[in-house]
Amino acid sequence: MNAPLFRQMLKVNLKGFSNYAFGSAFYILFMIWLYPGIADNSKALNDLVEALPSGVTNAFGFQGGFGSMESFISGEYYGLILPLLLSIFSLMLSTQLMAKLVDQGSMAYLLSTPTTRGRIAFTQALVLTCGLFFIMAVTTGAGFLGYAWFIGDRFEFDASRFALLNVMAFLLFFAIAGVSFLVSALSNDEKQALGISGAITFGMFSLDLLGKIGESIDWLRYFSLFSLFRPSEIVLGRDDVLWQAALLLLIGLAGFAAAIVSFRRRDLPL
Repeated sequence: MNAPLFRQMLKVNLKGFSNYAFGSAFYILFMIWLYPGIADNSKALNDLVEALPSGVTNAFGFQGGFGSMESFISGEYYGLILPLLLSIFSLMLSTQLMAKLVDQGSMAYLLSTPTTRGRIAFTQALVLTCGLFFIMAVTTGAGFLGYAWFIGDRFEFDASRFALLNVMAFLLFFAIAGVSFLVSALSNDEKQALGISGAITFGMFSLDLLGKIGESIDWLRYFSLFSLFRPSEIVLGRDDVLWQAALLLLIGLAGFAAAIVSFRRRDLPL
């Protein structure tokens, strides 16, 4: 790792990290603040959910209903809003850390210092990982804080399942960030890298959504990393997440490793 570059990249991107992190924290606090009113009408809402087509409930993560706070949050936030938020973050930052520097010529200045391509790529990968970790840490902390502020002992809350939900969300986007970082490390053009990464990520998101809606095309989910993250199943304790967590971790590590090796070997227009 190149320590001076790591510190500089963290300094440059700290405002962006904070915007995403505290935006996520605000939204989850808002969801928790809403929950007591939702819980008072949970029976009517659960009846409404049961009346909906199964494809709709699967697509929007309402399988767990509204019987607990973590079930409500898993559907309302972790099922849609957080995946979109962190997808955008992963795409934008991975492109800025590699392809943008090559496109603008800034990479030449970095490589003129006494360092190697491998160390630069590893440092940038670490910056991206730290950004994801910071966002998820703040989001998790906000969830526990919101429970203490707004819920207290009035409703049940499974802290271990909520923590597991956040760990799995981090691993999902660690894998997606690894794929996006690989695309960025192989690209000379910022817009091209962002377009390819965006097509891959939101293509997988669309495949997962379509697979949830229609049982006849649920096989589409096998082509999507998002199928390995099932918020409603996690909070209900129905999902065996160990193999999914291991697979997401391996995909992320493979993506980052391939990006570092590829960046070391490829020709750069410097």
